[in-house]
Amino acid sequence: QVQLAESGGGLVQPGGSLRLSCAASGGSMFSDYVMRWYRQAPGKQRELVAAITSGDQYYTESVKGRFTISRDNTKNTVYLQMNSLKPEDTAVYRCNGALGVISYWGQGTQVTVSS
Repeated sequence: QVQLAESGGGLVQPGGSLRLSCAASGGSMFSDYVMRWYRQAPGKQRELVAAITSGDQYYTESVKGRFTISRDNTKNTVYLQMNSLKPEDTAVYRCNGALGVISYWGQGTQVTVSS
């Protein structure tokens, strides 16, 4: 059973930066997993923010040029560097790891962008 644990959320002013981390434990073949960051704001649907495979990255349009997803397979960790944060980025951010039909979720970390 794989466990995913997010960290790095918090309160930041507009224009600020945060780096989220998602550490995987309890499994193997982390490098084969597609890792994704989702977010969900109150009253809104869950949204896929970014994804990373072994060689490709995906970003939703609203974060392109501001967010960067990366992974360190030696540490079984995926990151989301968030720059130029906006109030509309406020949400609970959760990471997901998927390998075939198997999918694991973290508990989430709150990101609040406010002055």
